[in-house]
Amino acid sequence: MRGWPANLNEGPVGLRPLRLRDAPIWREVRIRNAEWLRPWEPTNPETPLFRSGLGPYLSMVQTMRREARHGLALPWVVTYDGEFAGQLTIGAIVWGSARSAQIGYWVDKAVAGRGVMPTAVALAVDHAFFNVGLHRVEANIRPENTASRRVVDKLGFREEGVRRRHLHIDGAWRDHICYALTTEDVPGGLLARWRASTRQAFPH
Repeated sequence: MRGWPANLNEGPVGLRPLRLRDAPIWREVRIRNAEWLRPWEPTNPETPLFRSGLGPYLSMVQTMRREARHGLALPWVVTYDGEFAGQLTIGAIVWGSARSAQIGYWVDKAVAGRGVMPTAVALAVDHAFFNVGLHRVEANIRPENTASRRVVDKLGFREEGVRRRHLHIDGAWRDHICYALTTEDVPGGLLARWRASTRQAFPH
């Protein structure tokens, strides 16, 4: 896929491809953030989300790498000052006349509120639009997830309505609000707009 693999940076915030050797730190951060993330994480109705082994991570990396090779996903680790701080994936990529995708992300509670995720999302969306060649990126977020909704609100995503029982999360099928951006919405780039809109944006 054009534009992949990719390493992106803005100040202390970075995006880099998933690595197998991230497994121990991924496990540590996920377990430490289990209660923070549980209400918002998509789940398989038949599979528990948080398990103590490294198997789930290794399986996820293999799946994400395969999808990236086939042009279906852009799976990144989010770093802050060079340390593992979360994940961001642009997935469910559809080519042809749609050129659309969905973005999902989570961040370590220890660095939440520092502008990390808005910066990471802006980096990823700009790359998806201007290097990979996508036209539309959606973020589907539970109405109750105020922290995640603040990220897209800060970045100027457009709210497009509610998707009823859209994803299985925390034991049930949950409604999600659909937010979206297209290339026409950010002709100068989303990161530039984020830099201009808030002092939280990092120096460049």
